[in-house]
Amino acid sequence: MKEVKIETELKVYDDVSELPTDVQELMKSALEARENAYAPYSKFKVGAAIYLDNNEVVIGSNQENASYPSGLCAERTAIYYAGAKHSNAKILKMALTASSQNQITDTPIPPCGACRQAIAEYEIKQNQPIEIYFMGVKGKVVKSNSLANLLPLGFDRSFL
Repeated sequence: MKEVKIETELKVYDDVSELPTDVQELMKSALEARENAYAPYSKFKVGAAIYLDNNEVVIGSNQENASYPSGLCAERTAIYYAGAKHSNAKILKMALTASSQNQITDTPIPPCGACRQAIAEYEIKQNQPIEIYFMGVKGKVVKSNSLANLLPLGFDRSFL
């Protein structure tokens, strides 16, 4: 038997003002997208903004449905739109922000498991890491240089 240790390296900023200017703008787009979330059931709104190598910014927000789980998370809404609208562009950066009507979200909220898998697919497809920045409604912002930091034992096409 062999024991394996997996480590993740993340960068934590105290707030949005510490981010590079381009990432502040991307997070601003995510904040605006969050306001368009349709979350009448969970009361949990998420906004995502993606920066592509063609200088386009694509946004997404979570969209719920009374018929759970027919809704879709903000991250997947944005990433699938980017894939459909800009199929040859690479995703360079992604900014995420979440808020709840039930509590103050002042800690960074990472993508859910399904979204991590979707982001991983695009990272593998483009053979290039995607920088991911995530936060709550205020406070610290976490940066991951790659989705692999958030999903170290990912499932991909090499298993098929």
